[in-house]
Amino acid sequence: MPRKASPRSSRWGLVALVTALVLVAGGGAALALTRHRAGDTAMVTPTPSAETSADPSAGTPGLDDGLDDGSGSGTKKSPVASGSGGTGPRCQYQATTDSGQRQVATPNPRPTVSGRPHVKLTTGQGVIEIDLAADAAPCTVNSFLTLARGGYFTGTQCHRLTTDALYVLQCGDPTGTGQGGPGYRYGDENLPTRSNPAYPRGAVAMANSGPGTNGSQFFLVYRDSAIDPSYSVFGRITAGLDVLEKIAEAGTDDSNGPGDGRPKVEVTISRVG
Repeated sequence: MPRKASPRSSRWGLVALVTALVLVAGGGAALALTRHRAGDTAMVTPTPSAETSADPSAGTPGLDDGLDDGSGSGTKKSPVASGSGGTGPRCQYQATTDSGQRQVATPNPRPTVSGRPHVKLTTGQGVIEIDLAADAAPCTVNSFLTLARGGYFTGTQCHRLTTDALYVLQCGDPTGTGQGGPGYRYGDENLPTRSNPAYPRGAVAMANSGPGTNGSQFFLVYRDSAIDPSYSVFGRITAGLDVLEKIAEAGTDDSNGPGDGRPKVEVTISRVG
């Protein structure tokens, strides 16, 4: 059976991430994450990290949870500042030694935004608009907005495009290699265990290299992708899916395997806000 890659934050040259379908040698869930490093073929199946998850009492809501006001009307919540100290769950941002990181302040451990903040991801190929799920993924949204406000994503390239079984554009690495990060990591939240598919068209989620390793890299889903629900969902694309589809139609350079590599058209982020 063919093998497909999963969204991840990793070394392109030294790490080859592959995934295996159910019943393929080694077992595991469909498109489960594996890592191979210098002969290491042990399978890694990411699961929520109870120790580092932002709000264990929230469980693992699906993509739609936390994205409306709960009235059934579909009305969006407005971003609400909770004061300089914040009143949300305490987030754990742990220092790392990411390669090629930009200088960036560690996010406030107490999120100050709730509801559905709306952001525009401006690229050289067009604008992608996103509603963030601050209530369902408070620590992830807190980190993303901190990086965006600090200009962390400005001038960075979306370094990975997949076009076969997994349909995502991966961004957020200032090195453009898949190995960079902000100098900290944090736990998983809002894993889409109740969604089918887990990552539908329009989902926005974090890339990682295992449980509790979220940093700055994220991916945008332009077509339903049935992959292991091990990546924190923190938003939904509300406009600009046509931009992603145009990028996907241009194809990938297959540098990481068939249908997996750098986009053939350059996708540079000029602003997030």
